[in-house]
Amino acid sequence: MVGYDPRAEGPVLSTTEIAAAGSVAGMVTRAMISPLDLIKIRFQLQIEQLSVKNPRAKYHGIWQGCRCIFTEEGLPAFWKGHLPAQLLYVTFGAVQFVSFEMLTEFVHTSTPYDSRNAAVHFVCGGLAACTASLACQPLDTLRTRFAAQGEPKVYRNLRHAVATMYRTEGPLTFYRGLTPTAIAVFPYAGLQFFFYNIFKQVYLWAFPADPDTKGNIRNLVSGSCAGVLSKTITYPFDLFKKRLQVGGFEQARTPFGQVRSYQGFLDCIVKIGQDEGARGYFKGLSPSLLKAAVSTGFTLFCYEFFCNTLLSLKESTETGD
Repeated sequence: MVGYDPRAEGPVLSTTEIAAAGSVAGMVTRAMISPLDLIKIRFQLQIEQLSVKNPRAKYHGIWQGCRCIFTEEGLPAFWKGHLPAQLLYVTFGAVQFVSFEMLTEFVHTSTPYDSRNAAVHFVCGGLAACTASLACQPLDTLRTRFAAQGEPKVYRNLRHAVATMYRTEGPLTFYRGLTPTAIAVFPYAGLQFFFYNIFKQVYLWAFPADPDTKGNIRNLVSGSCAGVLSKTITYPFDLFKKRLQVGGFEQARTPFGQVRSYQGFLDCIVKIGQDEGARGYFKGLSPSLLKAAVSTGFTLFCYEFFCNTLLSLKESTETGD
């Protein structure tokens, strides 16, 4: 189970083992969703309307966008920024799940609330994600820069990107977009854990059986539904973050169409509304929802799978002794 379970009997996973399970879950998931993530970022950064009726729009649909990227940049383009993105997901997964397990245990042992309650999962999940986001924001900015650049490349590799950004824009550039990240990540991650808890209960109600049977399918379905709902509710903040993260990077964006510079979080919100209308806040929503379904579903599925595997190994070792 995700989160502290006071009913659990037998061996307990250590902090290191929880971090390892979270890291592996993040690594496996990231390799699967990279193409969807790149398309989502390209859509989010496009100023022109995402419509075939707009002749100036470089991208106007998922399949058209895929064909365009493949034709102009080749198949490897779908994994641009994969190294910083892998580091991001591995680190984020470790920090988030360790923090979540510690927070839910603290709530259960130090407050009158039940750690299995969905509302507790919302608060603890949000706080855990805030902690992970603060630790991983530089990697997220690097991932966005690599996904945003076309050909010819501005950054040759990760080391070149870090050195160039630090020299030309200063150390604070690695934390661009932190404000919308901080505002969005708490409800987004909180809702992920909240809905995951709810959907698992609904699944058991709809398909009554031994809670330990078909758990993998339940976890995957519940996680995917939780990811889609949470992403839909908090999506505009992800778009604001991406727009701010490519600030100072305008020269690499010119082949993709119009570029904009924003003076901060509020300026970004106002200008998008003025230039692109209300629909501008939801550019890239379709690939983002596909990504959220796969990402959240497989992350929670893999995390529970690896945790259960580690627990089984510990039980067998103790039984053998």
